[in-house]
Amino acid sequence: MIEAGRGAIVVTGNTSSLRGVPSYALFAPTKAAQRILAESLARDLGPKRIHVGYVTIDGSIEAPWLSEGGRTPPAWHPPPAGWEGPREEWFVQPDAIAEEVFHMAHQHPSTWTFDLIIRPFAEKW
Repeated sequence: MIEAGRGAIVVTGNTSSLRGVPSYALFAPTKAAQRILAESLARDLGPKRIHVGYVTIDGSIEAPWLSEGGRTPPAWHPPPAGWEGPREEWFVQPDAIAEEVFHMAHQHPSTWTFDLIIRPFAEKW
């Protein structure tokens, strides 16, 4: 990428990169380190026309394969009790994530984004 004078590196992470939450004390520091590494790479590689961005996914990602073949999805996977909307609005959809990552990787150099936080509309934040 450096020789070509262009390119993109997009790193995906989750909310733990920004704040710790109960029961995830061992997980948050690793995600924060991942984000800081990406930021360091962005500052180093940006002047070389390599776009580095970080996408925070703040929500549960839909994983349809968890219920394929008659399998029962894990207990942690359904929308919360009382959710009345369509399932696809509670979970972050993989194709929608891919669209956002693609967009970030193809931004014009005059408008590069480093931090992008995506979440479903119903996610508490």
